[in-house]
Order: sequence, then C-alpha cells, then structure tokens
Amino acid sequence: MKHLQLTLLLAIIVIASSCQKEEEWIELFNGKDLTGWTPKIRGYEAGDNFGNTFRVEDGMITVAYDEYDTFNNRFGVLFYEKPFSKYLLHIEYRFIGEQANGGEGWATRNSGVMLHSQSAESMGLNQDFPISLEAQFLGGLGNGPRPTGNLCTPGTHVEMEGKLITRHCQTIEGPTFDGDQWVSIDLLVMGDEYIAHIVEGDTVIQYSKPIVGDGMVTGFKPEAKVNDTPLTKGYIALQSESHPIQFRKVSIKDLSKD
Repeated sequence: MKHLQLTLLLAIIVIASSCQKEEEWIELFNGKDLTGWTPKIRGYEAGDNFGNTFRVEDGMITVAYDEYDTFNNRFGVLFYEKPFSKYLLHIEYRFIGEQANGGEGWATRNSGVMLHSQSAESMGLNQDFPISLEAQFLGGLGNGPRPTGNLCTPGTHVEMEGKLITRHCQTIEGPTFDGDQWVSIDLLVMGDEYIAHIVEGDTVIQYSKPIVGDGMVTGFKPEAKVNDTPLTKGYIALQSESHPIQFRKVSIKDLSKD
C-alpha cells in the first residue's frame, strides 16, 4: 500500500496546482456547537436530535446514548449542511465508553463517515442508512486484527480495478487501533472519478464510478433511489450506530474549480 502514497501525493499536487486559486482548509465543526449540522435518526424527522444523541462535549462532537433506554435500531447520521463534489476531508476520531444497550454485535466500536450522501431531508422517516458511500471506522476489540478504513456501500455500487463491485463491504488490509486512541483518516474524493481512504497517511483502498444500486438500505423514499444514477457529489455525514464516538476534527479542502 505504501506505493499508493506516492501516487496519491502526486495526484493531490496536480489537483491543487490546477485550481484557479489555492484552497485553504475549512473547519466544518466550529468546536462549540452543531451549527451547520442536521441530525437524522431512524424513526424521527430530520432535525430531531432524539436522546441528545449528537452533542458537543469538551470541544468535540460526541455521539452518546446515555438518554436511551435501548438502542432499538435507531441508527442515525449527522449531516453537514453543504454538498461537495471534489475535496480532501480530514477527520480525527476515537471510540469511547461502552456500546448502547440493544446495539447489534457487529456495531460494537463501529461507526463511519458517509460520502456523496443523499440529504437528511430526502431520507424516509424509518430509513436505516442514507444512500451513500461509507468510509467505515472500526475499533479493535483487543483480540486480533480489525482494520479501520473499509468501504461499505448502502444503496450504492462502485468500480475497483475496472470491475463493478456489488458486495456491501470491502475489507482492507489495514491497521487495527485498540483502546480509545485517536485515529486520523483522510478521504480524497474527486467526484465519481477517484476516491481513496487514507488511514494515518497510508492509502488503504481506492475506487471509482460510484452509482446508486440495490442492497443494504430500507425505508427509503422511492424517488430518492434511482438505480444506476452516477454519484458525482453529495453530503458528508457522521454515523451513529450504537457505540459512543468522538470527533475532534472535521475539516475539508474544497478541490472544485467552481
């Protein structure tokens, strides 16, 4: 995977040099409150932050479940207000505490960020996951490898090495992070031309040509899911899947020319 770093670095240099002006990092999280962000939790309307799931504690976006009696499949996402097409996204996260009562076994120390997502308002009331691309965050369980940075595709498909991939999750050979340590991940997104997940500076997966497809999404509005539609842009959203997680950094460098 190391050889991909040089390719990626060269790609970023070329992209940056082709922009009409030098772009600066934009902080999507102001460190104080959730201004600019909209929650959507399964079973609730967009904007209803059931159980104070998404909050700011000690200057960090915190996903918590202390006001839940049981998780009850109330999967959630926190959407940034503006869609993007071509960008470099930087996130620093860590898992904390214990999983919510009633959370699925697979969701232990499991979260992620959704890319090229539909909007919060376009989701169905009981929709479980947004139609999007997920850069999956996994925490180690202290008993062997559990790499972070995988790709999951709720309601979407991608191409890898020229082949259409319809399997929901692509597990990478990447690092495992046990405990509550901070992890840095960067996502290079160039419309539908190229997308890469970079964990602690190492490119762990790359793919292209994302489209809307079948699988792993329920409760959606039919008009929001038109199969084979290319995903060239969309919203960024942080997940809530039943295990507490914190984000201390969410910043973006917009690589679009317009």
